[in-house]
Amino acid sequence: MNAVYWVLIYLITFLIMEFMAWATHKYVMHGFLWSLHKDHHHKDHSSWWERNDFFFIFYAGISIGCFIGWQYYGFWAGLPIGLGIFSYGVAYFMVHDIFIHQRFKLFRNANNRYAKGIRRAHKMHHKHLGKDKGECFGMLVPPMKYFKK
Repeated sequence: MNAVYWVLIYLITFLIMEFMAWATHKYVMHGFLWSLHKDHHHKDHSSWWERNDFFFIFYAGISIGCFIGWQYYGFWAGLPIGLGIFSYGVAYFMVHDIFIHQRFKLFRNANNRYAKGIRRAHKMHHKHLGKDKGECFGMLVPPMKYFKK
């Protein structure tokens, strides 16, 4: 029975992470920590690393904390929660950093309806160069209007 609970918790955590990504992006990255996110909208650097990448470390730390809680402190839900956060991070990295921003030259020919919708939504997000008046703060589930031709 634990396996069923773990799978449910894993899936729920993964889904909640889309909301967390949206809220963090809208209210933290485009809010009081704009100084870290700004270089993602304004390329003011020549390195591969962006200050924006520090947000990855924050969520990785939470995921690792869940694994530690599971392994050393008996927090039984720590494993599926940690894996859900980790899996969302991998999906986010693949969609945002690899597919959309081409930090690695992979998935260049993906041209299905979902890929086009994700690209359109993210393009609209980057159309706004400042921290205010943005749109499309989520990543994996953009508004349906971006899937229409």
